[in-house]
Amino acid sequence: MNAGSVEGPRIDASIIIPFAIFTIVWGSTWIIIRDQIGSVPPQWSVAYRFAIAAIAMALVARWKGQSLKADRGMLIAATVLGVTQFSVNFNSVYLAEQYITSGVVATVFALLLIPNSLLAWAFLGQRPSRRFLVAGLVAVAGVGLLFIHELRSSPVASRHIATGLGLTLLGLLGASAANVYQAGDRARRYPLLALLAWSMAIGAVLDAALAFIVAGPPVAEARIGYWAGVLYLALFGSVLCFALYFPVVRKIGPGKAAYSSVLVPIIAMALSTLFEAYRWSPLAIAGAVLSLGGMLLALARRRRPMLVTAPDAA
Repeated sequence: MNAGSVEGPRIDASIIIPFAIFTIVWGSTWIIIRDQIGSVPPQWSVAYRFAIAAIAMALVARWKGQSLKADRGMLIAATVLGVTQFSVNFNSVYLAEQYITSGVVATVFALLLIPNSLLAWAFLGQRPSRRFLVAGLVAVAGVGLLFIHELRSSPVASRHIATGLGLTLLGLLGASAANVYQAGDRARRYPLLALLAWSMAIGAVLDAALAFIVAGPPVAEARIGYWAGVLYLALFGSVLCFALYFPVVRKIGPGKAAYSSVLVPIIAMALSTLFEAYRWSPLAIAGAVLSLGGMLLALARRRRPMLVTAPDAA
């Protein structure tokens, strides 16, 4: 098996610790996003989030000694990530939560491992191993059970569910395209934090333009909870998590990194149990067990693991 295989990298603390952090934080963001949907159009909430995140990421990049000077190639890479990850992905997710519950959106996003693995195979040469494919099927089966449970318990009309699912799948494709693109040679040549700062800035400009076209002039909410949520999503859900997530993607590949999205809906449901009286059915419990089992099977270390050099941006 070559070094580009999904099974290649050693799973150690440099992967497990960041993986745990961004998975836990992203598991909590769904409830915060739900609170953002109200008097402020979702497009403006996304624009505010990434305007703040871009400034914060630029400060972190400079603190880490990374130059913010961007040549043409870096701006092209940042534009691709800005469009796919920080515009298409997040606008779709925020809009989807107007039609379906955050639990359904999080559950559908758990399928990220499928397009991530297929695109990484097609464009990065990271061919999935047989064990990874089996583990993926187990995890997807678990996600399917969670999804069925969510749909059964949802009071939303079928046409609204269809609209929400369509928007979620659009966001899923945007996120997957960004995951695979930034793991390629063209994006890896640039310092990661500086690249993310430019990507978020470009995304914020696109988000603001879309918001102005769709919803009109900026809308602000005086509620402290709203702006506390924006700051949490910008600083923790965006700056911290993406600074940790993309290096993990570059080390273990987009397919395995996407197993974070399998855990996220389980964490989201656990938090919903604490704060929203979420009720676990036997179907949901079975789905959670299968999802966790599939992830552990996929991430288990081989007896003779191959090493992949960590990117300088990590």
